[in-house]
Amino acid sequence: MAETVARSEFILGGQKSGKSRRAEGLARQWLDASPGTHRAVLIATGQALDDEMCERIARHRRERAERVPGMATVEEPLALAQALHEHGTPHTLVVVDCLTLWLTHLLMPAEGVAADVSEPTKSLCDAIGAARGPVVLVGNEIGLGVIPLGRETRAFVDALGGLNQAVAAACDRVTLMAAGLPLRLKDPE
Repeated sequence: MAETVARSEFILGGQKSGKSRRAEGLARQWLDASPGTHRAVLIATGQALDDEMCERIARHRRERAERVPGMATVEEPLALAQALHEHGTPHTLVVVDCLTLWLTHLLMPAEGVAADVSEPTKSLCDAIGAARGPVVLVGNEIGLGVIPLGRETRAFVDALGGLNQAVAAACDRVTLMAAGLPLRLKDPE
């Protein structure tokens, strides 16, 4: 049974937990609900900075085209709030994949103390609240393991935890993925 698409949903979990597949499934459901009227756009934050990432992005494009053939892709590694404003319409579901890479781009290069990301985080949360159509955001939950070694790594984990909390507060629905299974953490009232 298909569930309703929330006005905004944050999907988080570990690597290969099923986050992107869930987001793609929601996009496919949105497109199927009203063919010809509904649109879906993926805002991809990854950048092909090395050969492995180039191959990974190409594979993701191929697989996504098979699973959600009607979804357009826009690459935007930094200006995420602006991209949400530009591509969101009442009939367009926007998928952002992923917030973890977006944060990485904001913090690079990691030299000692992490940059202040409070303003981009606030702008993103404001854009989620102002979205004219549904928004699905994907991000990693990396704070469940051991305390990382190294100052920069701990700073990144702290920054991602803060980002995840802010986005979760801004979204109507929050879903944690584990082993391909969704666990609802927050639902629209």
